Amino acid sequence: MTTGPASLHGAGLGLRRAFVRALLDTPPAAVEFYEIAPENWIGMGGANARRLRALTERHPFVCHGLSLSLGGPAPLDLELVRAIGDFLDVHGIAIYSEHLSYCSDDGQLYDLLPIPFTEAAIAHVVARIGQVQDLLGRRIAVENVSYYAAPGQEMTELDFIDAVLERADCELLLDVNNLHVNAVNHGYDALDFLRALPGERIRYGHVAGHREVSPELCIDTHGSAVIDPVWSLLAAAYEHFGVFPTLLERDFDIPPLAQLVEEVEQIALIQHRALPEQRAHG
Repeated sequence: MTTGPASLHGAGLGLRRAFVRALLDTPPAAVEFYEIAPENWIGMGGANARRLRALTERHPFVCHGLSLSLGGPAPLDLELVRAIGDFLDVHGIAIYSEHLSYCSDDGQLYDLLPIPFTEAAIAHVVARIGQVQDLLGRRIAVENVSYYAAPGQEMTELDFIDAVLERADCELLLDVNNLHVNAVNHGYDALDFLRALPGERIRYGHVAGHREVSPELCIDTHGSAVIDPVWSLLAAAYEHFGVFPTLLERDFDIPPLAQLVEEVEQIALIQHRALPEQRAHG
């Protein structure tokens, strides 16, 4: 299996189709890689497909899946997995990630729902990750997701994530915003949780915005700017694990590209500040 090129680095941006022409004409210097959901592009032809190919020929890309439903009860969509593999090969994309959640039963539920933190669920999702990795011929990364309830919980979220990563021998897409949201909603210390994660399995990271309903409730929306506590948590992650590739997600209330690039530049600044610390302790 392959895990992707070691050259992936720096600050990235989740690609929106509306920005493709601008990125082809004047690619922002701060954006060193892009992320796309393959389900939104598989089977697409015409000008949009040609423009995407032009971008993937010029810039590093990662793929982040939306609909495999790794924890779901229905059989895996193996045709979709094969189509994703073909898409990765056509565009020369080595890194593929998915959510550690489920989103379907008899049909799509159009939401990312938490997998129960149980031994049975670990066995179930580990087997499904193994199927995906075998079909794709590479290790994948799974993302820690935001959640608002944990029915049937037998262990902590941290123990569940650790067990899945270890038994599936997969990698971690560390979503720093989700970690902050869960810490607020479930009353744990975000820094303690962060430092207990297996840093050697972090493949890359996400930051995003959310909506604060109250001091005890945050809703993960990807619809606003990243807030200071999330930036601080990202800096703490770099301090503890070293700098890893990190991208900005924005899915709703999308501002002009220049405004998103400013947040990507903030990622790059935090990475730059962390590098002297790494060298000092290296």
